[in-house]
Amino acid sequence: MTGADSVHPAEPPTRKRLNVFERYLSLWVALCMGVGIFAGKIFPAAVDALRTMEFGKDSQINIPIAALIWLMIYPMMLKVDFTSILGVRKRPRGLIVTLVVNWLVKPFSMALFGYLFFKHLFLPWIGPELADQYLAGTIILAAAPCTAMVFVWSYLTDGDPAYTLVQVSVNDLIMLVLFAPVVKFLISGASSLTVPFMVLIYAVIFFIVIPLAAGVVSRTWLLRTKGSEWFERFLSVLHPVTVVALLATLVCIFAFQADNITARSFHILLIAVPISIQVYFNSSLTYGLMKWLKVPHSVAAPGALIGASNFFELAVATAIALYGPGSGAALATVVGVLVEVPVMLSVCSFCNRTRHWFPAEASAVSGRTGPQEPRNAVENGGSGWK
Repeated sequence: MTGADSVHPAEPPTRKRLNVFERYLSLWVALCMGVGIFAGKIFPAAVDALRTMEFGKDSQINIPIAALIWLMIYPMMLKVDFTSILGVRKRPRGLIVTLVVNWLVKPFSMALFGYLFFKHLFLPWIGPELADQYLAGTIILAAAPCTAMVFVWSYLTDGDPAYTLVQVSVNDLIMLVLFAPVVKFLISGASSLTVPFMVLIYAVIFFIVIPLAAGVVSRTWLLRTKGSEWFERFLSVLHPVTVVALLATLVCIFAFQADNITARSFHILLIAVPISIQVYFNSSLTYGLMKWLKVPHSVAAPGALIGASNFFELAVATAIALYGPGSGAALATVVGVLVEVPVMLSVCSFCNRTRHWFPAEASAVSGRTGPQEPRNAVENGGSGWK
């Protein structure tokens, strides 16, 4: 291969586009909010029947929502390839920065911002009980790093898809160990709420361990028996299922929250404030550290986005398991997705405008140089939700 072939200096950058669902995700969330509130007000008996369907007495794990969240998480776990982790050992700085921000900064900074706003600045409007609930919800949200939606952000910033996959895979493994203790420690320390640790463990097992194991086993078996092309088509077929499950989950949650939302609609705006600040703070910190350490832009941009966005499905499931589907904590996690898409798109735009801050380097994992084209539907905007 010639130098011109490997670098493509005259090749114009491809315009990156989200699909219709991802581009207007905030609109779909708002529509689900409206449908859910309408259902909660018009059909209260049916909504109450759904709300009380749990896996055992006082388990707080709602059966309809659990089933829907499984439909979202399993296709995402199918995309995780842990064998790619070995390829990052030659250039580990980007991964180290991402992990430090995700696990040593992000949950703690969110606890700080949440405590400042909910327990002090916004306390006269929301009261101490809801302050604790909203604080708990934002902590749960921040303690769950983003996974699948990161592939969309990586694509939009010309990120290295192989390195992005490594960052996602390692974060999934760390979540198995750190998610429950971090949530327990921060919520107990920053609020007056009790955090049943065993409920957290059950949430991790039910919403991470089982779907992750199912995804790894299914991925290995399908790739071995059907081949990579068939597997990619299978992922694309599952994508609409994931989308429908996400929207149905939101409708259920907002139906369960109908009375709270109609009585406290102003609270949604208040919850959005510390979440937005947290996104910009952590993305800026990660991006700045990447620049300081001279990490290539194809790693720095996705790393900044991973360090700012959240694993929405796990956060919602955990908030529901701990405090119920009608809780303020569950509402706070849902506000996160309403805020995240427009905010993350603005971070993508900033990363693209500052590409010249970083030197041109080879792909951090694959060793390729020049523009990084998306390799499959997972990286090109067809992946679905986080």
